[in-house]
Amino acid sequence: MFKINIKKRVRGEYNFDRLKNFPNSFLSITLGLIGFTLAWQKAEHIFELSFSLSSYLFYFSIALSFLIIFIYILKIFKYPAEVKKEFNHPIKINFYPILAKLFLISSIIYLSTNIVISKYVWWIGVLIQFIFTLIIISTWISHDKFKIEHINPSWFIPVVGCIIIPIAGVQHFSLELSWFFFSIGLFWWLILTVLVMNRIIFHHPLPDKLMPTLFILFAPPIIGFISLVKLMGEINPFAKILYYFGAFLFILMLCQYRLFIKIKFYLSWWAYSFPLATMTIGTFLMYSETNLYFFKIMSWILFVFLNLVLGFLIYKTIKAIIDKKICIEEEE
Repeated sequence: MFKINIKKRVRGEYNFDRLKNFPNSFLSITLGLIGFTLAWQKAEHIFELSFSLSSYLFYFSIALSFLIIFIYILKIFKYPAEVKKEFNHPIKINFYPILAKLFLISSIIYLSTNIVISKYVWWIGVLIQFIFTLIIISTWISHDKFKIEHINPSWFIPVVGCIIIPIAGVQHFSLELSWFFFSIGLFWWLILTVLVMNRIIFHHPLPDKLMPTLFILFAPPIIGFISLVKLMGEINPFAKILYYFGAFLFILMLCQYRLFIKIKFYLSWWAYSFPLATMTIGTFLMYSETNLYFFKIMSWILFVFLNLVLGFLIYKTIKAIIDKKICIEEEE
C-alpha cells in the first residue's frame, strides 16, 4: 500500500508525463528573449550606455534555447505521435520556423563581435528557413484540412524569417540572395495580410488564446524596413512606407488594450515580445539614420516599455510553470 501511494504521489506531484504536452510554442520565449537581446545591443551602441547587458542576455537566451530544444528532442523520441500531430496542426506548425529565426538574429548580434561566427550561424539559419518555407507553403497549397478559422497572425512566422535574412546577409554573401529572400517574405506578407484581415473582419473573432498574436501584424513591415535599409544602404521612400505602416499597426494594437488585459495567461502572450523588440530596433534605426530628436525620444519610450513587458512576461511564465498551468492537455 505504501509503495502504491508513493508511486501515485510521484506521478501526481511531479507528473513526468507533462513532457507529452510540452508545446513547440515554447520557442516563442527564446525568440522574444533573443529579440530583446538585440534591442539591448542596439541601445548600448546608439545611446552609448556606460554598461553592457546584451552579452549576458545573449548567453542566457542561447542557454535557454538549447534547454528548450533538448526537451523537445526528448519529446520527439518519447512521444513521436504527439510531435507528428503538432507538425500536422494548422496553427502549431507555424512555430517550427522560429528555430531559423534564432540563428538569423544570433548572426545579427554576432556581426559586431565575431564576423566569422556570424557568417556560419547565418548560413545555418538561411538553410533552415528555406527548408521550412518550402515545406509549409507546400502544405498550404496542397492541404485538405485548413479552415478559415485556422488563419491567424501566427501564419506570418514561417515567411517573415525570409525578410530577416538580408539584415546580416548583405555582409555575408551576394546581395542577390538577400533580394531573393526579401522578395519571398515581402510578397507572402502581403498575401497573408489580406487573408488574416479577411478572417478577422468577416468571420468569428480570434479566440482569447490567439488574441496576443495580433501583435505579430506590425512585425513584418518593421523588419522589412530594417532589411530594405540594409539592402539599399539608406532610407528610401518605400522603406519609410514600411516603417510608418508598421508604426500605425503598433498604435492600432495599443488602442485595443481592452482586448488584451482581460485575457488569462497563455504562452501566446510571448507574441507581444518579439514584435515589440522589432518596433524598438526599427525606431533606433530611424533615429540613427535621420538624427531627428522625435525618434530619439520614441526610442527611449519603446525601449523602457519593452523592458517592462519582458519582465512581466518572465514573471508570468515562471509563475505558470510553478503553478503547473502550462504543459497540460489542451482543448482543441
